Amino acid sequence: MKRSDRVFDALHTLRNRYMLCQLASKATRKFHKPNTRIQETMNEVLERIAVSERQAYWLNAEHFAEAQRRAA
Repeated sequence: MKRSDRVFDALHTLRNRYMLCQLASKATRKFHKPNTRIQETMNEVLERIAVSERQAYWLNAEHFAEAQRRAA
């Protein structure tokens, strides 16, 4: 499977491309293991994002937004 296909699948979970790039880059840095290819780590991260439930992401985002409103 090509990386572009993985990105397309991940966009179904996280529709904002900027947020997808930010999440994928941060997760790639955290999940990367020494002596492995960074490309393989990135592919794994994109697959994890693609299979994660979209609803769970949006629920967390709503809780975060509510916490931000309360803090302000």
